[in-house]
Amino acid sequence: MTPSSEYTARHLSVLEGLEAVRKRPGMYIGSTDSRGLMHCLWEVIDNSVDEALAGFGHEIAVILHADGSVEVHDDGRGIPVDIEPKTGLSGVEVVYTKLHAGGKFGGGSYTASGGLHGVGASVVNALSARLDVQVDRGGKTYQMSFRRGEPGRFKDAARPGPDAPFEPFVNDSVLDVVGKAKRGVTGTRVRYWADRQIFTPDAKFSYDDLANRARQTSFLVPGLRITVRDERGLPGTPGAEGPHEEVFHHDGGISEFVEYLAIDAPVTDVWRLHGTGTFSETVPVLDEQGHSRIAEVERSCEVDVALRWGVGYDTALRTFVNIIATPKGGTHQAGFEAAILKVFRKSVEANARKLKVGNDKIEKDDVLAGMTAVLTVRLAEPQFEGQTKEILGTPAVRQIVSRVVEKELGAKLSSTARGDKNQSAVLLEKVVNEMKSRITARVHKETQRRKTALETSTLPAKLIDCRTDDTARSELFIVEGDSALGTARHARSSEFQALLPIRGKILNVQKASVGDMLSNAECAALIQVVGAGSGRSFDIDVARYGRVILMTDADVDGAHIRTLLLTLFFRYMRPMVEAGRVFAAVPPLHRVEVVNPGSKPNEMVYTYSDAELHRVLARLEAEGRKHKEPPQRYKGLGEMDADQLAETTMDPRHRSLRRVTIESAQRAEEVFELLMGSDVAPRKDFIVTGSGQLDRERIDA
Repeated sequence: MTPSSEYTARHLSVLEGLEAVRKRPGMYIGSTDSRGLMHCLWEVIDNSVDEALAGFGHEIAVILHADGSVEVHDDGRGIPVDIEPKTGLSGVEVVYTKLHAGGKFGGGSYTASGGLHGVGASVVNALSARLDVQVDRGGKTYQMSFRRGEPGRFKDAARPGPDAPFEPFVNDSVLDVVGKAKRGVTGTRVRYWADRQIFTPDAKFSYDDLANRARQTSFLVPGLRITVRDERGLPGTPGAEGPHEEVFHHDGGISEFVEYLAIDAPVTDVWRLHGTGTFSETVPVLDEQGHSRIAEVERSCEVDVALRWGVGYDTALRTFVNIIATPKGGTHQAGFEAAILKVFRKSVEANARKLKVGNDKIEKDDVLAGMTAVLTVRLAEPQFEGQTKEILGTPAVRQIVSRVVEKELGAKLSSTARGDKNQSAVLLEKVVNEMKSRITARVHKETQRRKTALETSTLPAKLIDCRTDDTARSELFIVEGDSALGTARHARSSEFQALLPIRGKILNVQKASVGDMLSNAECAALIQVVGAGSGRSFDIDVARYGRVILMTDADVDGAHIRTLLLTLFFRYMRPMVEAGRVFAAVPPLHRVEVVNPGSKPNEMVYTYSDAELHRVLARLEAEGRKHKEPPQRYKGLGEMDADQLAETTMDPRHRSLRRVTIESAQRAEEVFELLMGSDVAPRKDFIVTGSGQLDRERIDA
């Protein structure tokens, strides 16, 4: 029997609004895939977070059950259980069945909350095959159940589920008392099963997204303890082998959040900017008779920013409104970016002679390079663009945020305190260097030309270029040393393979500044040859080569040089790595010369690891074939002749290449900082820990 055929006259007023949600779920949750499923969960969690934000709750637990349901507990005040006079329904039923109803209208219960439209709980209810809610309040435990938004009772006390027999309330709804609560104990427990008639079959809760959101919220609400537990046992999740639980609790607030997000070495400490502002807003309000009228109300907006700059050029800016993330920005982000650019332009102009700026002006990207920031604003009834709350639309917030940031950051940059003054000087120098790098890259792109037979090249003289104009086909081999270059020059195909020799170990750019990197001859030559700029200005569409192949010796020094080159690409030409256009050549380690009988030429067998060499030798012995002793061990590319290098390492028909990929940019950044950064202690621990797994035979000593 379909839900609609069970409707009675009493339920029409309750369900007519929720039926619209079921017909057009995308209007409320964005989509019906995993993203929409997670959005429903955020709505339930945000209701609990709002209680904590108002100072009435300290713990939240989220449990992903094996039967596909999800449960959210909090120790807030509990949903009101008394009768709401206008509807004659209990507060629980009003919250879960009425659109645009709840404690977040009128400013009575929540001065600033994540919920705005009052549709969160009722939308989740409408899109759930079953929803159970229990409330601890006044020494009692109350319970009410719903099926696709309709209140009633399920007959399955032992194992609750959406397919259990259900009896809807016909005359009057009943909020059942199912137990006693300890004195002083309050809170709400919600468990629901998403309706598979609404959501796509492959929609599922993402543990990683849930854990990230819980961690983020614990930073935004200092002191809040959030527990996430996964009991599903899904392959590929942390709980694949059994129930997995994580607890998130941070007392440091958004300053600690910035330290967590920042993964590069610091240029400044974490700076905190505070301020408030007021504005008037004309909004419809309800009078005592329930009639809507237009009135002008006074609003207060609290601004809190934590930010720091690091040596890198990536920007991490997170913005929030009442702890709700706004990934697409809005008026608060616009005000922040406008103010920060204005403050830095003023500071740079005041120090123009010292910084040697000239007539050039810094741009927003120059300031944001290397910045990690968390921007939060709190205000009553913010205007979002859509129920998904990804963009803040309240116009007055822009000016308030701009004023606060301009005042507080300006005071920080002009402070005479020794620590602030030193950090400000280094920061301004970094911003100016970013500007100079951007301008240099732009000029270079405008003048860059691929060398042909009829024109000269401004490229480095040591570059041995190829003839083709087909970028997708061309390859740039970065070769270690002049000896290998001589062999590679004869081994390459001059039609599409270019060579650039580097002299020894290049600069470790993980430790060096942008200025040091650009002034280093090897780094500058490599960036110039690739021809797409560096850092923020890197444009992969104008890169001169389709592939960049790092061809270093098969020894420890060669591995170190390859790591230094990868560090340069990761830090300043990352789109090449992300596009899968950076490779490591795989030269052979050994050559086995198999002796053939008679006048037949001997056969050359190349192996690429010690294990492969042993297998080859064992196979030859089993076949009764002889080979020259000892097998040749290549320690450098220069030990091969041109034919051998072409056959094993450079000829696309026979060679092997390792593509350098990035599965997680953040994890890659952490590894580069560990191996190549300035902090010695973690690297020492890493070496000591891994020393037991080292094969001493692989050390060329």
